[in-house]
Amino acid sequence: MDATTLKDLQTPLKARYREDPAAAVVTLTADGELDGTGVACRVRTATALAEAGLHPATGGDGTQLCSGDMLLEALVACAGVTLRAVATSLGIQASGTVRARATWTSAAPSASTRRRPSGSGRSGWASRSTPPRARTRWPP
Repeated sequence: MDATTLKDLQTPLKARYREDPAAAVVTLTADGELDGTGVACRVRTATALAEAGLHPATGGDGTQLCSGDMLLEALVACAGVTLRAVATSLGIQASGTVRARATWTSAAPSASTRRRPSGSGRSGWASRSTPPRARTRWPP
């Protein structure tokens, strides 16, 4: 897609949103199915049925998706699409990598202490694209 095509697609939307700001509000939803056969949750995506289960660090066997990985993959997809849309609208040829990273501890909550908490640790994302000066990192 080039900048003209993208502009042609977005111009009527932008006009509508200026006239009716509430029309720009999008509510995203996701549903998961608990089937009772294991420690898992099935989530229907637009193209497939994804089954999330325990990460191997918490007792999973690695055959199911990790919900933490799914969360980071969604973040990367959102950032990548946004980066490409902005680059396209500016007429910039962008390619590269968008990467998200999160660190967490798999210690069970009952094993948590003030010195060794369970749950999330550090997280952030980075993108590296062409041209090289178009780099972003969070947290800085």
